[in-house]
Amino acid sequence: MVSIPAIITTLVLIWFFEFVDGILAPIYDKVLGYHLPGLGFASTIILIFIIGIISTNVFGKRIIRVVELGIVRIPIFKGLYTSVKHLVDAFSEEKSSFKKFVIVEYPRKDVYQFGFLTKECTIKKDGSGKESCLRAVYIPTNNLYLGEVVLFREGDVFYTDIPIEEGVKIILSGGIAAPPVILEEKA
Repeated sequence: MVSIPAIITTLVLIWFFEFVDGILAPIYDKVLGYHLPGLGFASTIILIFIIGIISTNVFGKRIIRVVELGIVRIPIFKGLYTSVKHLVDAFSEEKSSFKKFVIVEYPRKDVYQFGFLTKECTIKKDGSGKESCLRAVYIPTNNLYLGEVVLFREGDVFYTDIPIEEGVKIILSGGIAAPPVILEEKA
């Protein structure tokens, strides 16, 4: 039991290395005439590093914006690209769409789930002039990346003192990383 986490971590790292190495390895295999393990991995890491450097300066940001505009104009890619971009932005520290780590009573009474507050919406009822304030909460259902957005009334959302990063750890650990005491905060 003690060695299982180490074995699984090692297998995942080996799989990751082989996957990343395999991205550029076929090109090097053709050029060199033989396979050199790790060359594709090193080249991919360097390429990602260079893209990161380019994307952080003004000129690089303009290039990325132009490429994004081109991709968004292609009907098939528009929906997929924008969905993936929103998902990546949601987990980005700079552009995080997650405002608070919350607890909600869902999917039924006396069953609670962790979630991420993403948006606050005001609903205006026709004619009556009454307004309702709803909270959009993203509830992960599978490894954080899949889930559903559920709207709750203000009083049905419990705000926690847990930072977003810790909330992500709690979700990914299946709740094991949850603290024994969670403090409720005001909205």
